[in-house]
Amino acid sequence: MNTEVMMEKTVASQTIYDGKIIKVKVDDVQLPNGKTAKREIVNHPGAVAVMVITDDNRMVMVRQFRKPLERMLVEIPAGKLEPGENPEACARRELQEETGYTCASLRHVASFYTSPGFADEIVHLYRAEGAKPGTAQPDEDEFVEVMYVTPEEAQRLIASGDIRDAKTILAVYAWQLNAK
Repeated sequence: MNTEVMMEKTVASQTIYDGKIIKVKVDDVQLPNGKTAKREIVNHPGAVAVMVITDDNRMVMVRQFRKPLERMLVEIPAGKLEPGENPEACARRELQEETGYTCASLRHVASFYTSPGFADEIVHLYRAEGAKPGTAQPDEDEFVEVMYVTPEEAQRLIASGDIRDAKTILAVYAWQLNAK
Protein backbone atom coordinates (compact mmCIF):
# COMPACT_ATOMS: atom_id res chain seq x y z
CA MET A 1 0.00 0.00 0.00
CA ASN A 2 1.18 3.51 -0.75
CA THR A 3 2.27 4.94 2.62
CA GLU A 4 1.56 8.50 1.46
CA VAL A 5 -2.11 7.56 1.21
CA MET A 6 -2.05 6.56 4.90
CA MET A 7 -0.45 9.80 6.17
CA GLU A 8 -2.29 12.15 8.49
CA LYS A 9 -1.86 15.83 7.64
CA THR A 10 -1.69 18.22 10.60
CA VAL A 11 -4.12 21.10 10.04
CA ALA A 12 -3.83 22.72 13.50
CA SER A 13 -1.69 22.23 16.59
CA GLN A 14 -2.02 23.61 20.11
CA THR A 15 0.52 23.18 22.91
CA ILE A 16 -1.37 22.60 26.15
CA TYR A 17 1.63 21.96 28.43
CA ASP A 18 5.34 22.79 28.11
CA GLY A 19 7.25 21.39 31.07
CA LYS A 20 10.79 20.55 32.13
CA ILE A 21 10.73 17.06 30.58
CA ILE A 22 7.76 16.85 28.23
CA LYS A 23 5.57 18.98 26.01
CA VAL A 24 1.96 17.99 25.36
CA LYS A 25 0.06 19.16 22.33
CA VAL A 26 -3.24 18.45 20.65
CA ASP A 27 -3.15 18.23 16.87
CA ASP A 28 -6.11 18.35 14.52
CA VAL A 29 -5.34 16.00 11.62
CA GLN A 30 -6.91 15.23 8.31
CA LEU A 31 -7.28 11.48 7.90
CA PRO A 32 -6.69 9.57 4.65
CA ASN A 33 -10.49 9.34 4.16
CA GLY A 34 -10.84 13.14 4.36
CA LYS A 35 -12.34 13.23 7.86
CA THR A 36 -10.62 14.99 10.76
CA ALA A 37 -9.53 13.71 14.16
CA LYS A 38 -7.65 14.91 17.23
CA ARG A 39 -4.29 13.48 18.28
CA GLU A 40 -2.86 14.04 21.77
CA ILE A 41 0.93 13.97 21.47
CA VAL A 42 3.69 13.93 24.08
CA ASN A 43 7.03 15.33 22.86
CA HIS A 44 10.06 14.00 24.77
CA PRO A 45 13.75 14.74 24.08
CA GLY A 46 14.68 11.05 24.06
CA ALA A 47 16.70 8.94 26.44
CA VAL A 48 19.47 6.39 26.77
CA ALA A 49 19.78 3.12 28.66
CA VAL A 50 22.92 1.13 29.41
CA MET A 51 23.52 -2.59 29.90
CA VAL A 52 26.53 -3.46 32.04
CA ILE A 53 27.45 -7.13 32.42
CA THR A 54 30.06 -7.81 35.10
CA ASP A 55 32.88 -10.34 34.76
CA ASP A 56 30.87 -12.78 36.89
CA ASN A 57 27.86 -12.50 34.49
CA ARG A 58 25.61 -10.22 36.51
CA MET A 59 23.76 -7.21 35.08
CA VAL A 60 24.15 -3.90 36.90
CA MET A 61 20.72 -2.48 37.71
CA VAL A 62 19.23 0.19 39.91
CA ARG A 63 16.21 0.04 42.17
CA GLN A 64 14.23 3.26 42.44
CA PHE A 65 10.82 4.68 43.24
CA ARG A 66 8.72 5.62 40.20
CA LYS A 67 6.10 8.22 41.11
CA PRO A 68 3.72 7.61 38.15
CA LEU A 69 3.43 3.98 39.29
CA GLU A 70 3.66 4.69 43.06
CA ARG A 71 6.10 1.79 43.46
CA MET A 72 9.70 0.69 43.33
CA LEU A 73 11.07 -0.78 40.08
CA VAL A 74 14.32 -2.48 39.14
CA GLU A 75 15.77 -1.03 35.95
CA ILE A 76 18.97 -0.71 33.98
CA PRO A 77 20.70 2.69 34.29
CA ALA A 78 19.04 5.24 32.02
CA GLY A 79 18.33 8.92 31.61
CA LYS A 80 17.02 11.75 29.51
CA LEU A 81 19.00 13.38 26.73
CA GLU A 82 19.82 17.04 27.30
CA PRO A 83 19.20 19.44 24.37
CA GLY A 84 21.77 18.75 21.64
CA GLU A 85 23.46 15.98 23.65
CA ASN A 86 24.99 13.03 21.83
CA PRO A 87 23.31 9.77 22.96
CA GLU A 88 26.64 8.03 23.61
CA ALA A 89 27.85 10.92 25.79
CA CYS A 90 24.54 10.82 27.65
CA ALA A 91 24.89 7.06 28.18
CA ARG A 92 28.35 7.52 29.72
CA ARG A 93 27.08 10.34 31.94
CA GLU A 94 24.00 8.47 33.16
CA LEU A 95 25.95 5.26 33.77
CA GLN A 96 28.47 7.08 35.96
CA GLU A 97 25.87 9.19 37.78
CA GLU A 98 23.56 6.31 38.67
CA THR A 99 26.04 3.46 39.26
CA GLY A 100 29.54 4.89 39.41
CA TYR A 101 30.60 2.69 36.50
CA THR A 102 32.72 3.98 33.62
CA CYS A 103 33.48 2.03 30.47
CA ALA A 104 36.08 1.77 27.74
CA SER A 105 33.48 1.76 24.97
CA LEU A 106 29.77 1.53 24.25
CA ARG A 107 28.16 -0.71 21.66
CA HIS A 108 24.77 0.37 20.29
CA VAL A 109 22.24 -2.44 20.73
CA ALA A 110 18.98 -0.85 19.50
CA SER A 111 16.94 2.33 19.40
CA PHE A 112 13.20 2.07 19.98
CA TYR A 113 10.10 4.18 20.53
CA THR A 114 8.48 3.67 23.92
CA SER A 115 4.84 4.50 23.06
CA PRO A 116 4.49 5.60 19.42
CA GLY A 117 0.71 5.81 19.67
CA PHE A 118 0.97 9.06 21.63
CA ALA A 119 4.65 9.92 22.27
CA ASP A 120 7.78 10.54 20.21
CA GLU A 121 10.23 9.39 22.93
CA ILE A 122 13.07 7.27 21.56
CA VAL A 123 15.42 5.27 23.78
CA HIS A 124 18.94 4.38 22.63
CA LEU A 125 20.12 1.15 24.29
CA TYR A 126 23.88 0.58 24.67
CA ARG A 127 26.04 -2.19 26.07
CA ALA A 128 29.04 -1.00 28.08
CA GLU A 129 32.31 -2.74 27.23
CA GLY A 130 35.28 -2.72 29.61
CA ALA A 131 33.18 -1.43 32.51
CA LYS A 132 34.90 -0.46 35.77
CA PRO A 133 33.11 0.26 39.07
CA GLY A 134 33.37 3.63 40.77
CA THR A 135 31.38 5.97 42.97
CA ALA A 136 27.85 6.90 41.92
CA GLN A 137 26.90 10.59 41.83
CA PRO A 138 23.12 10.67 41.35
CA ASP A 139 21.28 13.91 40.67
CA GLU A 140 20.07 15.65 43.83
CA ASP A 141 16.49 14.51 43.19
CA GLU A 142 17.47 10.93 42.30
CA PHE A 143 17.65 8.13 44.85
CA VAL A 144 18.83 4.78 43.53
CA GLU A 145 20.17 1.52 44.94
CA VAL A 146 22.69 -0.33 42.74
CA MET A 147 21.99 -4.05 42.33
CA TYR A 148 23.79 -6.95 40.64
CA VAL A 149 21.38 -9.42 39.03
CA THR A 150 22.03 -12.88 37.57
CA PRO A 151 20.10 -14.05 34.49
CA GLU A 152 17.94 -16.28 36.72
CA GLU A 153 17.24 -13.43 39.14
CA ALA A 154 16.32 -11.17 36.21
CA GLN A 155 13.71 -13.70 35.08
CA ARG A 156 12.28 -13.88 38.61
CA LEU A 157 12.17 -10.07 38.84
CA ILE A 158 10.30 -9.89 35.52
CA ALA A 159 7.85 -12.60 36.68
CA SER A 160 7.25 -10.80 40.01
CA GLY A 161 6.69 -7.43 38.32
CA ASP A 162 9.73 -5.78 39.95
CA ILE A 163 11.15 -5.38 36.43
CA ARG A 164 8.32 -4.02 34.34
CA ASP A 165 9.70 -1.37 32.00
CA ALA A 166 10.35 -2.07 28.33
CA LYS A 167 13.99 -0.95 28.22
CA THR A 168 15.02 -3.30 31.02
CA ILE A 169 13.04 -6.27 29.73
CA LEU A 170 14.57 -5.70 26.27
CA ALA A 171 18.05 -5.52 27.81
CA VAL A 172 17.54 -8.74 29.80
CA TYR A 173 16.36 -10.64 26.73
CA ALA A 174 19.19 -9.25 24.57
CA TRP A 175 21.66 -10.32 27.28
CA GLN A 176 20.22 -13.82 27.45
CA LEU A 177 20.07 -14.22 23.66
CA ASN A 178 23.71 -13.18 23.27
CA ALA A 179 24.85 -15.47 26.09
CA LYS A 180 23.87 -18.60 24.15
